[in-house]
Amino acid sequence: MKMYAVTVLFGVLLVITGVTVFIQTGSTQKTALIPAVLGGILMVCGLLAANEARRMMAMHIAVMVGLLGFIGSIATLFKSGQSSWGIGGKSTSAVLCALFVFLCVRSFIQARRAREALEAETDSGEEKAEVED
Repeated sequence: MKMYAVTVLFGVLLVITGVTVFIQTGSTQKTALIPAVLGGILMVCGLLAANEARRMMAMHIAVMVGLLGFIGSIATLFKSGQSSWGIGGKSTSAVLCALFVFLCVRSFIQARRAREALEAETDSGEEKAEVED
């Protein structure tokens, strides 16, 4: 599966998490929708990354959003006086964001290795052409 599709998937999961927790807690605070906002940003980044010319920029923005989502979820996870839905929502958001960041980093490493292998293959082909001349 392409990483831009994975990004959209994680965005949808975060939107579902945010909206579900907002509804289940009966919250009047808009901050309960932060996971949904993060998910919306990830979905936009995923859709932008479907275009090859925008892929690198969009995916780097997406991984930063995922990292900020993880840090924010963990930072507020242990506040006192939270409902079980609030704790569950923050835990779910933290796990989703951490998993997304992990998958992005793994994808970035694989892309770099593939690019370096292609460059090495191209360089060796040029060297062979120079020797034959």
